Amino acid sequence: MTISRRSTLAALAALPLAAQAIPPNKETSPMYGLIGKMRAQPGQRDALIAILLEGTTAMPGCISYGIAKDKQDADAIWITETWVDQASHQASLALPAVRAAIARGRPLIAGSGERFETEPVGGHGTMAGRSA
Repeated sequence: MTISRRSTLAALAALPLAAQAIPPNKETSPMYGLIGKMRAQPGQRDALIAILLEGTTAMPGCISYGIAKDKQDADAIWITETWVDQASHQASLALPAVRAAIARGRPLIAGSGERFETEPVGGHGTMAGRSA
C-alpha cells in the first residue's frame, strides 16, 4: 500500500487539533472510582434504587454514577462511580441531596458487600468529564 505525500502531510497537520481534543492526564489528581455492592431489605431493592437515583443527579465532579441490579440476588445492587478525583467524591457526601438520599435510604439497606476503590484511566464515557 502506498501512502501519498499529500495524505501524510494532511495527517501531520491534523495532529495538533487531535491533541487538543484529548484532555490532559492530571498526574496530580487521578480520576477516582468506586465499585460497591449493597443489599436492600427483602423486597425493597427497587425503592432503594429510586432513592439513590433521585439523590445523585447533580454531583459536581461526578463523571458517571451507575446503579445496576444484581442478576443473582434479588435484593442486591451494584453501584459504579467515576469521579474527576477523590476530593470531588468526598465533597459529594456533604451535598444536601446526597445527605437526604442517604437518610431516606438507610432504613432500606440490609448491608454492604464488596467495595473496590479504583483509578479509572479511560474508556467510553470516562474522559468526558475531565476538563483541561
